[in-house]
Formats: sequence, C-alpha cells, structure tokens
Amino acid sequence: MDKAYKALTIAGSDTSGGAGMEADLKTFEEMGVYGMTALTCIVAQNPRNSWDHELYPLDLGLIEKQITTTVEGIGCDAMKTGMLGSADLVELVARTIDRYGLKKTVIDPVMVCKGIDTIMVPEAAGAIKELLVKRALVMTPNLLEASYLSGLSEIKTVDDMKEAAGRIVEMGCKNVIIKAGDRFAGDEAVDILYDGKSLKEKRHKKIEGCFNHGAGCTFSAAVCAGLAKGLDVEGALDAAESFIARGLEGSFRLNEWSGAVRHWAWRS
Repeated sequence: MDKAYKALTIAGSDTSGGAGMEADLKTFEEMGVYGMTALTCIVAQNPRNSWDHELYPLDLGLIEKQITTTVEGIGCDAMKTGMLGSADLVELVARTIDRYGLKKTVIDPVMVCKGIDTIMVPEAAGAIKELLVKRALVMTPNLLEASYLSGLSEIKTVDDMKEAAGRIVEMGCKNVIIKAGDRFAGDEAVDILYDGKSLKEKRHKKIEGCFNHGAGCTFSAAVCAGLAKGLDVEGALDAAESFIARGLEGSFRLNEWSGAVRHWAWRS
C-alpha cells in the first residue's frame, strides 16, 4: 500500500469555510495528504452586522490535548500553524516542536486580517517573533508580517523584501517565503525564497478579479503538504504556487461580503 502522508494544522476554525483549519484540511486532502487539526479558536461571521468577525478562543488545556492526540497518538510528517491568539499558545507550540522533535515546521505568522494593516494581538506576535522564528523550517509571512518580524518600518519594493528575508533568516529561520500580491502596484505578484545562502525571486502575473479570502492559509498549507510528501522547500514552494494559482483562477463569490478559493480546481 502507498504511504499515507500526514500533516497537522494548529489553527483557528473559519466557520465560513474559506480560511483557517477549513482551508488547511481542504488543501491537504486535495494534495494527497491526510490532515489533522488542533483547533485554537472558532471564528464566526455575523451576517446581521456586515460579516463582522467574532472570535471565540478555545481553552489552552483543550488545545494541548488535541496536540497530544495527533502528534503523540498518530504522528505527523509535517505541521503548520495558523492563528495563534495568545503568547501562552505560542509558547505551547514552541514546547510541542521541541518535545516531539518536529522538523518540518511551517510557521504562517497570522498577525493581521485581510484588509487590516495593524497587528491583531501584539503579545502573540511578539512571542512568534521570539519563539517560533528560530524553530521554523519555513515561514510564510505577507508584507506586513515580514515588516514586523524583520523590524523594517515598511516594505515597498522587492529590495525591501530581500532585506526583510535576510533579517528573518538571521534570527534563526531556516527558510523564509515572503509573499507580495495585491499590496504591490503593477500586474505581477512576487514571491521571495531565501535560505541564508541563495535567494530566489519568483514572479507571476496577478489574477485579476479573484477572491483571495483564505489564500494565505491555503498557500502555507500547500507548502506543508509538499514537505509532508518529501519535497524539498523549493519543490514545496513550486507545488504551492501552482495549487494557489489554480484555486484563485477558479475562485467564486460566497455572498455580498466574501468569496472563496476553489480548492478542488487542482483536479482539472
């Protein structure tokens, strides 16, 4: 029988299904990886208040029990993080990585929501910077997150992205992938991959008119799935870029406020 590759996501649940744990599991499944979860919170959207996001954190002890179930009880070939809403939770993730000797770790430093330019939970962001950067095989920050992690006041150019990548790797991260999509002007999206030795700059034509809610979660989950299947970091990045491009090309509207990535577009 073929090996069953397994991946764990430590992330929040997006009730609308577009981001968070739901996006991660859909991505794992579509890429041929068995997905497991440790839920950190539940996010509900309020259709009676312009789709306002309401956050309900889960108890830290319950999160730890989920991690024990999956990592100790089953095992995983790779793991990723999503929304980590407190410094205590970040510390739990760091202890988990150390305790179980997890090597294929994808840290998606979810610090901002789409359309918002401020850090959501400063103490959690600070703990991610202190504890998880140096434990990451791969980090996948967007421009705002990369700016915070690197200490740059802002990132406006590709050269700024390269500077931020260098600083993040100097902090102990083994590989960093910085993503610049709609925050840069022009018709190209840019990804930077840096491992401390070589830097790769990848450009793709922007997909106009797409719905990108959950795109960051989907991208990092695709990288995680590639690593779980034995790809190296660059190979996992290539697979993730192909996966997210197909999903964005086929994205569709959910309601008047939001749309979704078409995760199953990968099949056709």
